[in-house]
Amino acid sequence: MISVSGKEWKQKKINQNLVEKLKQDYNFTDILSRLIVSKKFNNDEIATINNDLDLNNVFSDIDDFKQSVDLVVNSINKNEKICILGDYDVDGSAATSLFVKFLESIKHPFFYYIPDREKDGYGATKKLFQKLILDKPKLIIMVDCGSTSNDAIDFLNENKIKSLIIDHHEINKPFPNANLIINPKKNNGYIKYDYLCATTLSYFFLDLLVKEVKSKFNIIDYLIYVLLATVCDVMPLRKLNRLIALNAFKNFDITKNLPLKTLYELSDKKNKININDLGYLIGPILNAGGRLGKSQYATELLSSNNELIIKDRSNQLIKLNNKRKDIENLILNEIDFQKIENENEEVVIYYNPNINEGLIGIIAARLKDYFNKPSIVITASNNLLKGSARSIYNYNIGRVVKNSLDENIIISGGGHNMAAGFTLYKDNFKKFKDYVLNDFLNSNTKNDQTFLYILEMSPLGFNNDFYDNIKKLEPFGTGNSVPTFLLRDLKIIKPISLKNKHISLFLKSRTGFSIKSISFNSINTKMGEYLMNYKNNINVIGQINENIWKDKKALQLTVRDVIL
Repeated sequence: MISVSGKEWKQKKINQNLVEKLKQDYNFTDILSRLIVSKKFNNDEIATINNDLDLNNVFSDIDDFKQSVDLVVNSINKNEKICILGDYDVDGSAATSLFVKFLESIKHPFFYYIPDREKDGYGATKKLFQKLILDKPKLIIMVDCGSTSNDAIDFLNENKIKSLIIDHHEINKPFPNANLIINPKKNNGYIKYDYLCATTLSYFFLDLLVKEVKSKFNIIDYLIYVLLATVCDVMPLRKLNRLIALNAFKNFDITKNLPLKTLYELSDKKNKININDLGYLIGPILNAGGRLGKSQYATELLSSNNELIIKDRSNQLIKLNNKRKDIENLILNEIDFQKIENENEEVVIYYNPNINEGLIGIIAARLKDYFNKPSIVITASNNLLKGSARSIYNYNIGRVVKNSLDENIIISGGGHNMAAGFTLYKDNFKKFKDYVLNDFLNSNTKNDQTFLYILEMSPLGFNNDFYDNIKKLEPFGTGNSVPTFLLRDLKIIKPISLKNKHISLFLKSRTGFSIKSISFNSINTKMGEYLMNYKNNINVIGQINENIWKDKKALQLTVRDVIL
Protein backbone atom coordinates (compact mmCIF):
# COMPACT_ATOMS: atom_id res chain seq x y z
CA MET A 1 0.00 0.00 0.00
CA ILE A 2 1.41 3.38 -1.03
CA SER A 3 0.56 6.26 1.30
CA VAL A 4 -0.06 9.92 0.49
CA SER A 5 3.49 10.52 1.77
CA GLY A 6 4.90 8.20 -0.89
CA LYS A 7 5.80 5.44 1.56
CA GLU A 8 5.05 1.80 0.95
CA TRP A 9 3.47 0.13 3.99
CA LYS A 10 3.45 -3.64 4.55
CA GLN A 11 2.48 -5.83 7.46
CA LYS A 12 5.54 -7.19 9.21
CA LYS A 13 6.03 -10.93 8.82
CA ILE A 14 6.14 -12.58 12.23
CA ASN A 15 6.93 -16.22 13.03
CA GLN A 16 3.66 -17.55 14.44
CA ASN A 17 5.40 -20.53 16.03
CA LEU A 18 7.52 -18.19 18.15
CA VAL A 19 4.39 -16.24 19.10
CA GLU A 20 2.66 -19.41 20.30
CA LYS A 21 5.76 -20.50 22.22
CA LEU A 22 5.91 -17.19 24.11
CA LYS A 23 2.21 -17.42 24.92
CA GLN A 24 2.73 -20.92 26.31
CA ASP A 25 6.03 -20.34 28.15
CA TYR A 26 5.21 -16.97 29.74
CA ASN A 27 1.42 -16.81 29.63
CA PHE A 28 1.67 -13.62 27.56
CA THR A 29 -1.26 -12.34 25.51
CA ASP A 30 -1.24 -12.74 21.74
CA ILE A 31 -0.51 -9.06 21.05
CA LEU A 32 2.30 -8.90 23.62
CA SER A 33 3.87 -12.08 22.25
CA ARG A 34 3.56 -10.74 18.73
CA LEU A 35 5.28 -7.49 19.69
CA ILE A 36 8.12 -9.30 21.47
CA VAL A 37 8.78 -11.49 18.43
CA SER A 38 8.62 -8.51 16.07
CA LYS A 39 11.25 -6.69 18.14
CA LYS A 40 13.46 -9.77 18.55
CA PHE A 41 13.79 -9.33 22.30
CA ASN A 42 16.41 -11.64 23.79
CA ASN A 43 15.82 -13.67 26.95
CA ASP A 44 17.29 -10.98 29.21
CA GLU A 45 14.96 -8.39 27.73
CA ILE A 46 11.96 -10.69 28.04
CA ALA A 47 12.86 -11.17 31.71
CA THR A 48 12.44 -7.42 32.31
CA ILE A 49 8.78 -7.46 31.27
CA ASN A 50 7.33 -9.01 34.41
CA ASN A 51 10.37 -8.92 36.71
CA ASP A 52 12.03 -6.15 38.70
CA LEU A 53 15.72 -6.67 37.85
CA ASP A 54 18.62 -4.82 39.47
CA LEU A 55 21.39 -3.12 37.52
CA ASN A 56 24.83 -4.67 38.05
CA ASN A 57 28.21 -3.36 36.93
CA VAL A 58 29.17 -5.46 33.90
CA PHE A 59 32.65 -3.89 33.66
CA SER A 60 34.11 -4.91 37.02
CA ASP A 61 36.42 -7.48 35.40
CA ILE A 62 37.39 -5.45 32.32
CA ASP A 63 41.07 -4.44 32.30
CA ASP A 64 40.47 -0.99 30.80
CA PHE A 65 38.16 -0.13 33.69
CA LYS A 66 40.29 -1.67 36.44
CA GLN A 67 43.48 0.04 35.23
CA SER A 68 41.66 3.34 34.78
CA VAL A 69 40.39 3.14 38.35
CA ASP A 70 43.98 2.56 39.51
CA LEU A 71 45.12 5.61 37.51
CA VAL A 72 42.56 7.92 39.12
CA VAL A 73 43.02 6.45 42.62
CA ASN A 74 46.72 7.21 42.30
CA SER A 75 45.92 10.86 41.50
CA ILE A 76 43.44 11.04 44.38
CA ASN A 77 45.99 9.62 46.82
CA LYS A 78 48.55 12.20 45.69
CA ASN A 79 45.96 15.00 45.84
CA GLU A 80 46.75 15.88 42.22
CA LYS A 81 44.54 18.41 40.46
CA ILE A 82 42.25 16.77 37.91
CA CYS A 83 40.70 18.40 34.84
CA ILE A 84 37.47 17.03 33.34
CA LEU A 85 36.99 17.87 29.66
CA GLY A 86 33.53 17.15 28.28
CA ASP A 87 31.70 17.61 25.00
CA TYR A 88 29.13 20.40 24.66
CA ASP A 89 26.12 18.13 24.12
CA VAL A 90 23.93 16.41 26.72
CA ASP A 91 26.12 13.29 26.82
CA GLY A 92 29.28 15.32 27.48
CA SER A 93 27.55 17.59 29.99
CA ALA A 94 25.92 14.72 31.90
CA ALA A 95 29.16 12.70 32.05
CA THR A 96 31.07 15.76 33.25
CA SER A 97 28.40 16.40 35.88
CA LEU A 98 28.82 12.88 37.27
CA PHE A 99 32.53 13.52 37.77
CA VAL A 100 31.87 16.94 39.30
CA LYS A 101 29.42 15.45 41.79
CA PHE A 102 31.85 12.71 42.79
CA LEU A 103 34.97 14.88 43.07
CA GLU A 104 33.07 17.47 45.09
CA SER A 105 31.82 14.74 47.43
CA ILE A 106 35.39 13.68 48.27
CA LYS A 107 36.64 17.31 48.29
CA HIS A 108 39.32 16.63 45.68
CA PRO A 109 40.92 19.52 43.73
CA PHE A 110 39.58 19.68 40.19
CA PHE A 111 38.15 21.90 37.48
CA TYR A 112 36.13 21.14 34.37
CA TYR A 113 35.85 22.66 30.93
CA ILE A 114 33.19 22.39 28.23
CA PRO A 115 34.50 23.75 24.90
CA ASP A 116 32.71 26.56 23.09
CA ARG A 117 31.47 25.18 19.79
CA GLU A 118 32.68 28.16 17.73
CA LYS A 119 35.72 29.40 19.71
CA ASP A 120 37.22 26.04 20.69
CA GLY A 121 35.72 23.61 18.20
CA TYR A 122 34.92 20.01 19.02
CA GLY A 123 36.72 17.93 21.61
CA ALA A 124 40.29 17.65 22.80
CA THR A 125 42.74 19.68 20.71
CA LYS A 126 46.32 20.82 21.21
CA LYS A 127 45.16 24.45 21.09
CA LEU A 128 42.64 23.83 23.87
CA PHE A 129 45.13 21.93 26.03
CA GLN A 130 47.61 24.80 25.68
CA LYS A 131 45.01 26.87 27.52
CA LEU A 132 43.90 24.24 30.05
CA ILE A 133 47.38 23.29 31.29
CA LEU A 134 47.82 26.84 32.58
CA ASP A 135 45.67 25.68 35.54
CA LYS A 136 48.30 22.97 36.16
CA PRO A 137 46.29 19.73 36.14
CA LYS A 138 48.22 16.51 36.64
CA LEU A 139 45.51 14.36 35.06
CA ILE A 140 43.00 15.22 32.32
CA ILE A 141 39.93 13.01 31.96
CA MET A 142 38.16 13.37 28.62
CA VAL A 143 34.52 12.30 28.47
CA ASP A 144 32.60 11.95 25.20
CA CYS A 145 35.66 13.08 23.25
CA GLY A 146 39.32 12.24 22.74
CA SER A 147 39.17 9.12 20.54
CA THR A 148 40.68 10.93 17.53
CA SER A 149 42.84 13.42 19.47
CA ASN A 150 46.26 11.85 18.82
CA ASP A 151 48.18 15.12 18.48
CA ALA A 152 46.52 16.65 21.54
CA ILE A 153 47.41 13.62 23.69
CA ASP A 154 51.00 13.75 22.43
CA PHE A 155 51.11 17.36 23.63
CA LEU A 156 49.95 16.29 27.11
CA ASN A 157 52.63 13.59 27.21
CA GLU A 158 55.30 16.14 26.29
CA ASN A 159 54.13 18.19 29.27
CA LYS A 160 54.06 15.15 31.59
CA ILE A 161 50.29 15.34 32.11
CA LYS A 162 48.45 12.03 32.48
CA SER A 163 45.32 11.36 30.46
CA LEU A 164 42.24 9.11 30.52
CA ILE A 165 39.73 8.96 27.68
CA ILE A 166 36.17 7.71 28.31
CA ASP A 167 34.41 7.79 24.97
CA HIS A 168 32.15 5.86 22.60
CA HIS A 169 33.00 7.47 19.26
CA GLU A 170 34.72 5.71 16.39
CA ILE A 171 38.39 5.00 17.08
CA ASN A 172 41.02 3.59 14.71
CA LYS A 173 44.61 2.48 15.16
CA PRO A 174 46.98 4.00 15.99
CA PHE A 175 45.02 4.92 19.12
CA PRO A 176 45.83 8.17 20.94
CA ASN A 177 48.78 7.57 23.28
CA ALA A 178 46.76 8.26 26.45
CA ASN A 179 47.56 6.50 29.71
CA LEU A 180 44.27 4.65 29.34
CA ILE A 181 41.28 4.62 27.01
CA ILE A 182 37.84 3.29 27.86
CA ASN A 183 36.05 2.85 24.54
CA PRO A 184 34.16 -0.32 23.56
CA LYS A 185 35.09 0.25 19.92
CA LYS A 186 38.75 -0.44 20.74
CA ASN A 187 37.67 -4.09 20.66
CA ASN A 188 39.42 -4.83 23.92
CA GLY A 189 37.04 -7.33 25.46
CA TYR A 190 33.80 -5.35 25.71
CA ILE A 191 32.90 -4.41 22.12
CA LYS A 192 29.43 -5.91 22.64
CA TYR A 193 28.68 -2.74 24.63
CA ASP A 194 29.48 -0.41 21.73
CA TYR A 195 25.91 0.92 21.91
CA LEU A 196 26.53 2.68 25.25
CA CYS A 197 27.05 6.45 25.44
CA ALA A 198 29.90 8.17 27.29
CA THR A 199 27.77 8.98 30.34
CA THR A 200 26.93 5.29 30.75
CA LEU A 201 30.60 4.31 30.56
CA SER A 202 31.45 7.12 33.02
CA TYR A 203 28.72 5.94 35.40
CA PHE A 204 30.04 2.38 35.56
CA PHE A 205 33.63 3.63 35.85
CA LEU A 206 32.68 5.91 38.75
CA ASP A 207 30.73 3.10 40.39
CA LEU A 208 33.96 1.07 40.52
CA LEU A 209 35.98 4.11 41.63
CA VAL A 210 33.55 4.93 44.45
CA LYS A 211 33.89 1.40 45.80
CA GLU A 212 37.68 1.44 45.47
CA VAL A 213 38.11 4.67 47.48
CA LYS A 214 35.34 3.61 49.90
CA SER A 215 33.36 6.79 49.30
CA LYS A 216 29.80 7.24 50.52
CA PHE A 217 28.86 8.95 47.26
CA ASN A 218 25.58 7.38 46.06
CA ILE A 219 25.98 7.34 42.31
CA ILE A 220 22.66 5.61 41.67
CA ASP A 221 21.00 8.94 42.55
CA TYR A 222 22.24 10.15 39.16
CA LEU A 223 21.24 7.17 37.03
CA ILE A 224 18.60 9.44 35.48
CA TYR A 225 21.48 11.45 33.93
CA VAL A 226 22.68 8.25 32.26
CA LEU A 227 19.25 7.66 30.75
CA LEU A 228 18.97 11.32 29.73
CA ALA A 229 22.28 11.11 27.85
CA THR A 230 21.36 7.74 26.32
CA VAL A 231 18.13 9.15 24.90
CA CYS A 232 19.63 12.44 23.71
CA ASP A 233 22.59 10.70 22.05
CA VAL A 234 20.16 8.43 20.15
CA MET A 235 21.50 5.22 21.66
CA PRO A 236 19.27 2.13 21.35
CA LEU A 237 16.98 1.48 24.32
CA ARG A 238 17.76 -2.21 24.16
CA LYS A 239 19.73 -4.76 26.18
CA LEU A 240 21.69 -3.04 28.99
CA ASN A 241 20.21 0.35 28.09
CA ARG A 242 16.72 -1.05 28.62
CA LEU A 243 17.68 -2.22 32.10
CA ILE A 244 19.24 1.17 32.82
CA ALA A 245 16.04 2.90 31.75
CA LEU A 246 13.80 0.71 33.91
CA ASN A 247 16.03 1.17 36.96
CA ALA A 248 16.42 4.91 36.39
CA PHE A 249 12.67 5.47 36.42
CA LYS A 250 12.14 3.03 39.30
CA ASN A 251 14.60 4.85 41.56
CA PHE A 252 14.04 8.45 40.47
CA ASP A 253 12.32 10.98 42.71
CA ILE A 254 12.24 14.33 40.92
CA THR A 255 11.75 16.22 44.19
CA LYS A 256 15.28 15.14 45.18
CA ASN A 257 16.90 16.39 41.96
CA LEU A 258 16.66 20.18 42.02
CA PRO A 259 17.97 20.82 38.46
CA LEU A 260 15.41 18.55 36.76
CA LYS A 261 12.68 19.58 39.21
CA THR A 262 13.27 23.24 38.34
CA LEU A 263 13.23 22.62 34.58
CA TYR A 264 10.00 20.67 35.02
CA GLU A 265 8.31 23.37 37.06
CA LEU A 266 9.40 26.18 34.74
CA SER A 267 8.00 24.15 31.82
CA ASP A 268 4.69 23.77 33.70
CA LYS A 269 4.98 19.96 33.72
CA LYS A 270 3.16 17.97 36.37
CA ASN A 271 3.17 14.39 35.08
CA LYS A 272 5.60 11.76 36.30
CA ILE A 273 8.77 12.11 34.24
CA ASN A 274 8.92 9.79 31.21
CA ILE A 275 11.15 8.99 28.26
CA ASN A 276 9.54 11.62 26.03
CA ASP A 277 10.16 14.31 28.63
CA LEU A 278 13.86 13.45 28.57
CA GLY A 279 14.11 13.41 24.78
CA TYR A 280 11.75 16.18 23.74
CA LEU A 281 11.69 18.61 26.69
CA ILE A 282 14.76 18.42 28.93
CA GLY A 283 17.30 17.32 26.30
CA PRO A 284 16.65 20.18 23.84
CA ILE A 285 16.74 22.72 26.69
CA LEU A 286 20.12 21.44 27.90
CA ASN A 287 21.50 21.27 24.35
CA ALA A 288 20.48 24.86 23.61
CA GLY A 289 23.46 26.24 25.55
CA GLY A 290 25.98 24.33 23.46
CA ARG A 291 24.22 25.40 20.26
CA LEU A 292 24.08 29.11 21.05
CA GLY A 293 27.32 30.07 22.76
CA LYS A 294 26.71 29.03 26.38
CA SER A 295 28.25 25.57 26.41
CA GLN A 296 28.96 25.54 30.17
CA TYR A 297 25.34 26.17 31.18
CA ALA A 298 24.09 22.57 31.02
CA THR A 299 26.91 21.25 33.20
CA GLU A 300 26.60 24.19 35.57
CA LEU A 301 22.92 23.32 35.96
CA LEU A 302 23.17 19.53 36.25
CA SER A 303 26.10 19.60 38.69
CA SER A 304 24.89 22.40 40.98
CA ASN A 305 23.27 22.29 44.42
CA ASN A 306 22.83 26.07 44.57
CA GLU A 307 19.18 27.10 44.13
CA LEU A 308 20.03 30.52 42.69
CA ILE A 309 22.42 29.08 40.10
CA ILE A 310 19.95 26.32 39.20
CA LYS A 311 17.07 28.74 38.70
CA ASP A 312 19.18 31.19 36.70
CA ARG A 313 20.71 28.56 34.42
CA SER A 314 17.31 26.89 33.92
CA ASN A 315 15.70 30.17 32.86
CA GLN A 316 18.63 31.06 30.62
CA LEU A 317 18.59 27.67 28.92
CA ILE A 318 14.82 27.77 28.37
CA LYS A 319 15.21 31.22 26.74
CA LEU A 320 18.04 29.92 24.55
CA ASN A 321 15.94 26.92 23.54
CA ASN A 322 13.04 29.18 22.50
CA LYS A 323 15.51 31.24 20.47
CA ARG A 324 16.84 28.02 18.93
CA LYS A 325 13.32 27.02 17.90
CA ASP A 326 12.75 30.36 16.15
CA ILE A 327 16.06 30.16 14.28
CA GLU A 328 15.43 26.52 13.37
CA ASN A 329 12.02 27.35 11.87
CA LEU A 330 13.55 30.16 9.78
CA ILE A 331 16.21 27.78 8.44
CA LEU A 332 13.71 25.01 7.67
CA ASN A 333 11.45 27.46 5.83
CA GLU A 334 14.36 28.38 3.55
CA ILE A 335 15.13 24.77 2.58
CA ASP A 336 13.77 23.64 -0.78
CA PHE A 337 12.59 20.16 0.20
CA GLN A 338 11.19 19.49 -3.29
CA LYS A 339 14.57 20.21 -4.87
CA ILE A 340 16.29 17.77 -2.50
CA GLU A 341 13.62 15.16 -3.24
CA ASN A 342 14.09 15.62 -7.02
CA GLU A 343 17.88 15.26 -6.69
CA ASN A 344 17.20 11.89 -5.01
CA GLU A 345 20.72 11.35 -3.64
CA GLU A 346 21.18 8.36 -1.33
CA VAL A 347 22.71 10.67 1.31
CA VAL A 348 21.27 14.17 1.70
CA ILE A 349 24.15 16.66 1.78
CA TYR A 350 22.88 20.22 2.27
CA TYR A 351 25.19 23.23 2.19
CA ASN A 352 24.18 26.70 3.36
CA PRO A 353 27.01 29.04 4.44
CA ASN A 354 24.66 31.16 6.57
CA ILE A 355 23.36 28.55 9.04
CA ASN A 356 24.42 29.03 12.66
CA GLU A 357 26.88 26.19 13.20
CA GLY A 358 25.21 25.38 16.52
CA LEU A 359 22.07 24.34 14.64
CA ILE A 360 23.50 22.25 11.80
CA GLY A 361 23.06 19.05 13.84
CA ILE A 362 19.40 19.62 14.53
CA ILE A 363 18.72 20.59 10.90
CA ALA A 364 20.48 17.39 9.80
CA ALA A 365 18.19 15.46 12.15
CA ARG A 366 15.11 17.12 10.62
CA LEU A 367 16.25 16.25 7.09
CA LYS A 368 17.00 12.68 8.14
CA ASP A 369 13.53 12.31 9.62
CA TYR A 370 11.83 13.86 6.58
CA PHE A 371 13.64 11.89 3.88
CA ASN A 372 14.50 8.76 5.94
CA LYS A 373 18.05 9.02 4.61
CA PRO A 374 21.43 9.80 6.18
CA SER A 375 21.68 13.59 6.15
CA ILE A 376 24.60 16.00 6.41
CA VAL A 377 24.34 19.76 6.86
CA ILE A 378 27.40 21.94 6.21
CA THR A 379 27.93 25.63 6.90
CA ALA A 380 30.74 28.17 6.68
CA SER A 381 32.91 28.79 9.75
CA ASN A 382 35.45 31.55 9.10
CA ASN A 383 37.67 30.15 6.34
CA LEU A 384 36.55 26.56 6.89
CA LEU A 385 33.42 24.46 6.59
CA LYS A 386 31.77 22.70 9.53
CA GLY A 387 29.39 19.81 9.13
CA SER A 388 27.07 17.69 11.22
CA ALA A 389 25.56 14.35 10.23
CA ARG A 390 22.64 12.23 11.39
CA SER A 391 22.09 8.73 10.13
CA ILE A 392 19.56 5.96 9.77
CA TYR A 393 19.81 2.85 11.89
CA ASN A 394 21.72 0.67 9.40
CA TYR A 395 24.44 3.10 8.23
CA ASN A 396 27.34 4.01 10.54
CA ILE A 397 28.01 7.67 9.79
CA GLY A 398 30.71 7.90 12.47
CA ARG A 399 32.76 5.30 10.59
CA VAL A 400 32.50 7.32 7.37
CA VAL A 401 33.66 10.52 9.06
CA LYS A 402 36.55 8.75 10.83
CA ASN A 403 37.66 7.12 7.56
CA SER A 404 37.49 10.46 5.72
CA LEU A 405 39.74 11.88 8.45
CA ASP A 406 42.22 9.04 7.94
CA GLU A 407 42.13 9.81 4.18
CA ASN A 408 42.91 13.49 4.93
CA ILE A 409 39.69 14.60 3.24
CA ILE A 410 38.57 16.42 6.39
CA ILE A 411 40.67 18.30 8.96
CA SER A 412 39.04 16.89 12.07
CA GLY A 413 35.97 14.94 13.05
CA GLY A 414 34.43 12.05 14.88
CA GLY A 415 31.18 10.37 15.71
CA HIS A 416 29.27 7.19 16.32
CA ASN A 417 26.72 5.10 14.42
CA MET A 418 23.95 7.69 14.41
CA ALA A 419 25.69 11.08 14.51
CA ALA A 420 28.98 12.76 13.62
CA GLY A 421 30.62 16.16 13.24
CA PHE A 422 33.59 17.38 11.23
CA THR A 423 35.59 20.31 9.85
CA LEU A 424 37.01 20.55 6.33
CA TYR A 425 38.61 22.98 3.89
CA LYS A 426 36.22 24.63 1.44
CA ASP A 427 38.19 23.25 -1.51
CA ASN A 428 37.52 19.70 -0.27
CA PHE A 429 33.71 20.00 -0.23
CA LYS A 430 33.13 18.14 -3.51
CA LYS A 431 35.75 15.52 -2.65
CA PHE A 432 34.03 14.90 0.70
CA LYS A 433 30.58 14.72 -0.89
CA ASP A 434 31.76 12.22 -3.51
CA TYR A 435 33.52 10.17 -0.81
CA VAL A 436 30.35 9.89 1.29
CA LEU A 437 28.09 9.02 -1.66
CA ASN A 438 30.54 6.38 -2.92
CA ASP A 439 30.88 4.91 0.58
CA PHE A 440 27.12 4.56 0.87
CA LEU A 441 26.96 2.89 -2.53
CA ASN A 442 29.79 0.48 -1.68
CA SER A 443 28.30 -0.34 1.73
CA ASN A 444 25.31 -2.03 0.05
CA THR A 445 23.05 -0.12 2.43
CA LYS A 446 19.60 0.56 1.03
CA ASN A 447 17.43 3.58 1.73
CA ASP A 448 14.36 1.43 1.94
CA GLN A 449 11.14 3.41 1.69
CA THR A 450 9.17 0.31 2.73
CA PHE A 451 7.72 0.69 6.21
CA LEU A 452 6.21 -1.99 8.39
CA TYR A 453 3.17 -2.07 10.67
CA ILE A 454 2.59 -4.83 13.21
CA LEU A 455 -0.99 -5.76 12.38
CA GLU A 456 -4.36 -4.44 11.30
CA MET A 457 -6.57 -3.60 14.24
CA SER A 458 -10.23 -2.80 14.66
CA PRO A 459 -11.13 0.64 16.07
CA LEU A 460 -13.00 -1.29 18.78
CA GLY A 461 -9.65 -2.70 19.91
CA PHE A 462 -8.54 0.81 20.76
CA ASN A 463 -8.90 0.40 24.53
CA ASN A 464 -6.96 0.36 27.79
CA ASP A 465 -6.46 -3.42 27.87
CA PHE A 466 -4.80 -3.32 24.46
CA TYR A 467 -2.67 -0.32 25.48
CA ASP A 468 -1.62 -2.00 28.76
CA ASN A 469 -0.04 -4.79 26.71
CA ILE A 470 1.89 -2.27 24.62
CA LYS A 471 3.10 -0.45 27.74
CA LYS A 472 4.84 -3.59 29.01
CA LEU A 473 7.54 -2.98 26.38
CA GLU A 474 8.23 0.59 27.49
CA PRO A 475 10.29 2.70 27.44
CA PHE A 476 10.14 3.24 23.70
CA GLY A 477 12.82 4.99 21.68
CA THR A 478 15.67 4.23 19.31
CA GLY A 479 15.84 0.48 18.64
CA ASN A 480 12.52 -0.08 20.42
CA SER A 481 10.03 1.98 18.47
CA VAL A 482 6.40 2.48 19.41
CA PRO A 483 4.34 -0.27 17.71
CA THR A 484 2.55 0.84 14.56
CA PHE A 485 -0.89 -0.39 13.46
CA LEU A 486 -3.22 -0.14 10.46
CA LEU A 487 -6.81 1.04 10.99
CA ARG A 488 -9.17 0.98 8.01
CA ASP A 489 -12.13 2.94 6.75
CA LEU A 490 -12.18 5.96 9.05
CA LYS A 491 -13.80 9.36 8.53
CA ILE A 492 -11.96 12.57 9.47
CA ILE A 493 -13.95 14.70 11.94
CA LYS A 494 -13.16 18.24 13.15
CA PRO A 495 -9.52 18.65 12.06
CA ILE A 496 -7.90 21.65 13.79
CA SER A 497 -4.47 23.18 13.26
CA LEU A 498 -2.39 23.54 16.46
CA LYS A 499 0.35 26.21 16.58
CA ASN A 500 0.46 26.05 12.77
CA LYS A 501 2.45 22.79 13.14
CA HIS A 502 0.25 19.92 14.33
CA ILE A 503 -3.26 18.68 13.55
CA SER A 504 -5.82 17.57 16.15
CA LEU A 505 -8.77 15.52 14.88
CA PHE A 506 -11.20 12.69 15.52
CA LEU A 507 -11.33 9.53 13.41
CA LYS A 508 -14.74 7.88 13.26
CA SER A 509 -15.44 4.26 12.25
CA ARG A 510 -18.49 3.14 10.30
CA THR A 511 -19.92 1.75 13.55
CA GLY A 512 -19.71 5.21 15.12
CA PHE A 513 -16.65 4.61 17.34
CA SER A 514 -14.57 7.83 17.58
CA ILE A 515 -10.84 7.97 18.25
CA LYS A 516 -9.16 11.15 19.50
CA SER A 517 -6.12 11.62 17.25
CA ILE A 518 -3.19 13.90 16.60
CA SER A 519 -0.67 14.28 13.80
CA PHE A 520 2.58 16.02 14.73
CA ASN A 521 4.50 18.39 12.45
CA SER A 522 2.12 17.67 9.58
CA ILE A 523 1.02 21.18 8.55
CA ASN A 524 2.43 21.96 5.06
CA THR A 525 2.93 18.25 4.32
CA LYS A 526 1.02 16.02 1.94
CA MET A 527 -0.44 14.08 4.85
CA GLY A 528 -1.49 17.29 6.54
CA GLU A 529 -3.32 18.48 3.43
CA TYR A 530 -5.39 15.30 3.37
CA LEU A 531 -6.12 15.37 7.11
CA MET A 532 -7.37 18.96 6.88
CA ASN A 533 -9.36 18.72 3.65
CA TYR A 534 -10.18 15.14 2.55
CA LYS A 535 -13.87 14.24 2.78
CA ASN A 536 -13.86 10.50 1.96
CA ASN A 537 -12.91 7.69 4.34
CA ILE A 538 -9.22 6.89 4.79
CA ASN A 539 -6.96 4.16 6.14
CA VAL A 540 -4.58 5.27 8.87
CA ILE A 541 -1.17 4.12 10.02
CA GLY A 542 -0.95 5.06 13.68
CA GLN A 543 0.44 4.49 17.14
CA ILE A 544 -1.51 4.30 20.39
CA ASN A 545 -0.32 6.47 23.23
CA GLU A 546 -1.52 8.14 26.38
CA ASN A 547 -2.22 11.86 26.45
CA ILE A 548 -1.92 13.49 29.88
CA TRP A 549 -3.59 16.87 30.28
CA LYS A 550 -4.21 18.52 33.64
CA ASP A 551 -3.66 15.21 35.47
CA LYS A 552 -6.22 13.45 33.26
CA LYS A 553 -5.14 10.50 31.12
CA ALA A 554 -6.80 9.54 27.84
CA LEU A 555 -5.81 7.30 24.95
CA GLN A 556 -5.11 8.93 21.63
CA LEU A 557 -3.91 7.81 18.22
CA THR A 558 -0.81 9.42 16.75
CA VAL A 559 -1.34 9.45 12.99
CA ARG A 560 1.89 8.51 11.21
CA ASP A 561 0.54 8.22 7.66
CA VAL A 562 -2.59 8.15 5.54
CA ILE A 563 -3.53 5.62 2.85
CA LEU A 564 -6.46 6.33 0.52
